[in-house]
Amino acid sequence: MSNVGVASGKVILVGEHAVVYGAPGLAMGIPRGARAVASKITDACSVLEIPGWSINVREHDKGYDLGQAFAALCARLRDAGATDVVRVVAESTLPPAAGLGCSAALGVAVARAIVPSADAHVIHHAVMAWESVFHGNPSGIDALVAARGGWVFFQRDTPATEIFPGASLTFVVGYSGTSSRTRAMVEHVACLANRAHIESVMHAIGELACEGRRAIERGDVHALGEILSRNQICLSELQLSTPAIERMCTVARSLGALGSKLTGAGGGGSVIALVKDASDAERVREGWHCEGFESFVVRRDCCEVNVGPESEASP
Repeated sequence: MSNVGVASGKVILVGEHAVVYGAPGLAMGIPRGARAVASKITDACSVLEIPGWSINVREHDKGYDLGQAFAALCARLRDAGATDVVRVVAESTLPPAAGLGCSAALGVAVARAIVPSADAHVIHHAVMAWESVFHGNPSGIDALVAARGGWVFFQRDTPATEIFPGASLTFVVGYSGTSSRTRAMVEHVACLANRAHIESVMHAIGELACEGRRAIERGDVHALGEILSRNQICLSELQLSTPAIERMCTVARSLGALGSKLTGAGGGGSVIALVKDASDAERVREGWHCEGFESFVVRRDCCEVNVGPESEASP
């Protein structure tokens, strides 16, 4: 008998990097995500396969980050009582290393497939062990949103708060064409010389997260768009933007986006643009397409609490 696990991808609306330093952040689950199927096998150790990426690792393949992450996740699940040796086949509709929570979504989906009865606490700790292999010092926001979807106001070492938007919101999510590693970008920020300025920027980002939460809750899309663009300025000051990201932000705003910014670790990855409606979303998508950037639209209705990958619509 096989067990299935699913998880959401995510975009960080406000707060990347600042959340590592204890500032608050805002994140949103998206329909694209990951799915995993686990089947019991008679073997010495568990196996993880991702056919779409031509990946096949055993639990103790220490030479690969994915093998180490899978081993760390399985160890945490065994500590929580898991006993089966399994073959897990996983897939993701998110590009890897693109700032959309691909690794966390895979981790949550795999953990849920291995132990469908595990509670949220067990899943979170197992996925944090998985995430630590890839990111070194993960804030936990990716794992949290992958597991619960919805809208989350998050601060490290503090219980996350689910928030409810006062209006429907439409975003265009585009890929800059260049991947980046979260661990490397976090280390880059940690090595910036002017620490007083860095602390000031982190504080400003935290303030923007609080403003963004209020804008979302009252349904003020214009204020939220301005907040996204202000956050992008902060991230540029941290040397996290790239020419491609700046170009995407400029094109989006020229075509009617209310605001735009990189989402995730930066140094590549993805951009989000907040738009008023579907027609503006299509204009931004077409503009990005003409520049060579792939994208998809995410619409979140004010009545929605959680959106999982199984409800994904074609881009």
